[in-house]
Amino acid sequence: MGHIDRNALKHLASKYIWWKTPDEAVDMPERVIAQVMNIGDYADVQQIAQQVGDDVLREVIAHAQAGQFDARSWVYWHYRLGLAPVDHVPPLPVRRFE
Repeated sequence: MGHIDRNALKHLASKYIWWKTPDEAVDMPERVIAQVMNIGDYADVQQIAQQVGDDVLREVIAHAQAGQFDARSWVYWHYRLGLAPVDHVPPLPVRRFE
């Protein structure tokens, strides 16, 4: 993943990764970004998009884990980032038990 300003992510980490300290949360910046993409309010979504850029957001979606996105956010980001045409969004990631 490209360079991400960890200090700039700390505010969002404290708001969206409430079960960890901001310092712990920014050790996995893609998790903070995914959480904002999934449940962030409009202002925070705009902030994260401007802060990290669409390429990083595409990378987060491409490597999403099961449960990181709800169906609504999954579809929205695929359309917003130009990753899928209408009615051709890939299925959400699922956990596989083997």
